Amino acid sequence: MSDVSVQDGGEIKLGLVVAEFNRDITYAMEIVAKEHAEFLGAKVTGVLRVPGVFDAPIAIKEMLQTDVDAVVAIGCVIEGETEHDEIVAQHAARKIMDLSLEYGKPVTLGISGPGMGRIAAHQRIDYAKRAVEAAVKLVRRLRAFREQIKQTG
Repeated sequence: MSDVSVQDGGEIKLGLVVAEFNRDITYAMEIVAKEHAEFLGAKVTGVLRVPGVFDAPIAIKEMLQTDVDAVVAIGCVIEGETEHDEIVAQHAARKIMDLSLEYGKPVTLGISGPGMGRIAAHQRIDYAKRAVEAAVKLVRRLRAFREQIKQTG
């Protein structure tokens, strides 16, 4: 079996779901994500902004029903006085993973937090870049794997 990591398979269409809460941070994350997608040869075909990370799953589901190859979730969950940040991040991440499995398309997690303050959040803007890279790699590898299965199957 050939190495599926090196095969391209054509244009990759990405959707971005961006949380507006902590917008100063998520705006920078959105810019980084778009720039890195372009660098990798992927096309961002849509951006859907949601109030917060907890609201992302419904927007992700909507995007997964379009012709996108993958969705990148972008957000920032900053620690507060209670454990709210942990609950938000944990439940959003779980539902995001479930949607990826349900639709058979990658949904990557460019969400920083929980358990961090604003300074740490600013230092983690590159999470969006990592999530775009993961989405592009996964789309390429899944395409190559599916092609191998077709050829041998």
